[in-house]
Amino acid sequence: MKKTTLLLFLCFIIQVAGAQTSTVKKAQTNFDKAQDFLRADNYDQAITLLQEAVKADPGFQFAFIQLADINRRLKSYELAKQNYANALALGGNPEPRVYYGFAEAEIFSGDYENALKNINQFIKTYKGTDPDFMNRAKKYLKDCEFAIEALKHPVKYEPINIGSEINSTYRDYFPSITADGTQLIFSRNIEGNEDFFISALKDKSWGSPVPLSDKINTSKYNEGAQSITPDGLYLFFTGCNRPDGLGRCDIYVSHKSGKEWGEPFNLGAPINSPYWESQPAISPDGGTLYFVSNRPGGLGGYDIWKSSLKADGYWSVPENLGPEINTPYDEHTPFLHPDGKTLYFSSDGWPGMGNKDIFMSRADENGKWSKPENLGYPINTFNEETGLIVTPDGSSGLFSSNLKGGFGDMDIYQFKIPHNKKPLPITYVKGIVTDKVNNAFLEANVQIVNLKTGRIAYNDMTSKETGDFLAVMPIGGDYAFNVTANGYLFYSENYQLDSAYGNKPFLVTVSLEKLTAGKNMVLKNIFFNTNEYALLPASLTELSTLKDLLKNNPSLQIEVQGHTDNIGNDQQNEKLSLQRAKAVYDYLIEAEIDRERLTFKGYGKTKPIAPNDTETQRKQNRRTSFVITKI
Repeated sequence: MKKTTLLLFLCFIIQVAGAQTSTVKKAQTNFDKAQDFLRADNYDQAITLLQEAVKADPGFQFAFIQLADINRRLKSYELAKQNYANALALGGNPEPRVYYGFAEAEIFSGDYENALKNINQFIKTYKGTDPDFMNRAKKYLKDCEFAIEALKHPVKYEPINIGSEINSTYRDYFPSITADGTQLIFSRNIEGNEDFFISALKDKSWGSPVPLSDKINTSKYNEGAQSITPDGLYLFFTGCNRPDGLGRCDIYVSHKSGKEWGEPFNLGAPINSPYWESQPAISPDGGTLYFVSNRPGGLGGYDIWKSSLKADGYWSVPENLGPEINTPYDEHTPFLHPDGKTLYFSSDGWPGMGNKDIFMSRADENGKWSKPENLGYPINTFNEETGLIVTPDGSSGLFSSNLKGGFGDMDIYQFKIPHNKKPLPITYVKGIVTDKVNNAFLEANVQIVNLKTGRIAYNDMTSKETGDFLAVMPIGGDYAFNVTANGYLFYSENYQLDSAYGNKPFLVTVSLEKLTAGKNMVLKNIFFNTNEYALLPASLTELSTLKDLLKNNPSLQIEVQGHTDNIGNDQQNEKLSLQRAKAVYDYLIEAEIDRERLTFKGYGKTKPIAPNDTETQRKQNRRTSFVITKI
């Protein structure tokens, strides 16, 4: 029940209390005194007096109802049910809201069969005009129907504590993990202060966690509800009640350069507002931020919103995810898997087990979200389930709970994700960028583009201190991979990840060569149809990189070269290779590269880089390349 509705409900039971009397003086006296304590929100004293009232007069129906309502308010559902039952046993025609309260207490304690009966009785007899009661009652009806069926078909669920190396006697919660599964960041609450801790995976075991950074952790404020980019370089998190905040809670970001985290900064408007913004979830490409807010324009109390990073480096005006995800009630803790399409979140609006449940939705190619699916019982129960993340390989879910046998207040657990609730498969390319001659780490731009969609999957700089990068690539895509650095020949690779490809990662060392006359480079993302020379649209990414190389090095001159395998007529092969080289040449001319810096030539089969014995080898020989003729 929404807080406003609950307050109206308590006001109602106080207002009508004047019409409820007992013939037993002691009972009535205690009852009247209880009303004063109720108005002052002193529930403990009110309960004591009401208990004295029903003890003095066991037939005092309304005193039982008040006891039930207050216990329900305090989430003492077993006591609430007991008192509702006592009240109804006295007969008469109690106000229909009694059935509503009884049903709610039963739902939140897992007694769905009886809850279904009582909520139906409320719907049948309620004649009031408060739409929130009826709407919530109909929602509870759907919850009961869903839960009764879910209990008949439980999913396999065996939560495992991830161990004493991570979990402590303190509250450990809100885990997040990098795409390679080697770094775990989580929140720990020590004597009321929330900070981030990080642990590294070594030999399949988590190491002892250490504070993340003294630039992010503070002793004065709380930091929590974080989201880490798959490469582990950007941390988005929630900071509350800070001097630079726009509202009670805002979203902040910190960037890791080399081995050090930078000072976090407030993302500012339009993401943050005078309202409540929290629980960020960043997309794997870093271009879309999902978060929770109670700002105006939503569908419920708390909704999930998203904002996109624009070309100018600013975030767009947040957009509500709409009725495909949000409900008139509350949605929380979004988590977007590194596949970029599978969203896990908690909600008490979609049909579930009564309280907040974990749901999954998947976006199609047009970005439209599928109808959310409940993860099922006993992953979800009548308790509140929130804060799920799923490991990059999609096999396990990580969450926080206070389960029996834990190490402290709240621990981090993991469990196997049901097969039909897993995200889409991904892999990643991880490596370092170095100078080929001296092996020094380089500051370089790493870019990965999905050639099927034209969308950038990754675009970021490595640091001089480490030279490392990690980029996610969902299976099913065809990706152009380019690495560029000032003064160096760029690196080109192509990853064709069809559905038959496993999730084995690509571990690479990219050794860039200085721009030197005579250096030759194969352009691995230039594409033509068989026996044709018209450039295919998927070639534009690589062509743009080549164009930028020439514009950034105005003295550079190149020869564009076309090559074929040894199959077919030699003269036709030479002609085709020449036409393909000219197609690249023409693109560069149209891109305003001075034609005096460019030449082109077709070599046919005369310069193979592999034997022509197999189709795989012949494919290597069918290529477009360029050679530096002058620097």
